[in-house]
Amino acid sequence: MKPSSPPKVARYTLPAQALHWLIALLIFGLFPLGLYMHGLPLSVLKIELYSWHKWFGITVLLLVVLRIGWRLTHRPPPLPELVPRWQQAAAALMHELLYVLMLFIPLSGWALSSAAGVPVVWWGVLPLPSLLPANKDAAHLLLLVHATLNYTLAALVALHVAAALKHQFIDRDGVLSRMLPKLRS
Repeated sequence: MKPSSPPKVARYTLPAQALHWLIALLIFGLFPLGLYMHGLPLSVLKIELYSWHKWFGITVLLLVVLRIGWRLTHRPPPLPELVPRWQQAAAALMHELLYVLMLFIPLSGWALSSAAGVPVVWWGVLPLPSLLPANKDAAHLLLLVHATLNYTLAALVALHVAAALKHQFIDRDGVLSRMLPKLRS
């Protein structure tokens, strides 16, 4: 007996897929980089890593704004009818939380740099305005905020990936294929 293939489902647009995977790749790199660089002693390497972290963080911010703009003008494909309503509601809430975190994490990092009195110069070329005046206490608080938001994002991303894998390998309902590039058969 031939295994059943996943049902045909509506797919995200190619720009939505590209933005999703590019942002995911950047976040998967930024999180461990942030953990690693934070524990380093002050050195040229640490300063360079912080610069790269900021450059990619601001890039994520811009890509997320672009992704939100795309999503507002291009409705996402509906979930398959097989997906229970409570899971549809959970997915909608998860996406909203992910977008909020992907906006506020880079903004909190930018504000942290501003409060620490360290300018953000995107890719070493474009100086960005300070979001806050230099303030040691605010910098300390923003470091905690930035870390907490990142750990929250990591937990939500783990749930998001687990849900996608559940739909792919247990439910076999085609949900994951909506965001995967279409491969030729």
